[in-house]
Amino acid sequence: MFERFAKAARHAVVMSQEEARDLCSSTIEVEHMLLGLLDSPDAGLREILEAHGLTADGVRAALARKRSGEPLGAEDAAALRSIGIDLDAVRESLEATFGENALEQAAVPAEKSRWAKYWGAEGGPRGHIPFTKESKKIVELSLREALTRGDDRIEAGHLMLAVLRAPNEVTRRLLGDDAAVATLRAAVTGYLGRAA
Repeated sequence: MFERFAKAARHAVVMSQEEARDLCSSTIEVEHMLLGLLDSPDAGLREILEAHGLTADGVRAALARKRSGEPLGAEDAAALRSIGIDLDAVRESLEATFGENALEQAAVPAEKSRWAKYWGAEGGPRGHIPFTKESKKIVELSLREALTRGDDRIEAGHLMLAVLRAPNEVTRRLLGDDAAVATLRAAVTGYLGRAA
């Protein structure tokens, strides 16, 4: 099936593996596929994605923020409360024991390597990083998108349509609500129609 992929689509798939490696992931997720598309040599597609607020740097920053462990917010407090943990009481207890603003002043030891917490001092994963079930589905859906449109090659735009059709939880947050996804889908579909 990979022989049906146009150069830009192949590039996006290959880059998704590199993005997964750079983000210390042991699998290629849908968000890595999105990052691969944001780095695609298909300038027209990148312009559409940028016009809708999606840039490679912006998505990487959003993923890094989630990975770095942002402080617990209102949704987290509500979830903890539902299982009997009062986050405010925990914070008060910590401050009573360790002093005021103890959580803000906590020193986190620097990592020796950004890969160390995942694979030790030797570095990141080597060789092939496997696709998750969801990211494999994106590749399969891109073929369906191309066939539905009557296209003989899978372009980067077909991969983007597949991501929009089956986003995972992370990409759903990055893409926005249903209206934003529908608007982006229409723009990518229009672009593929003009490119054909």
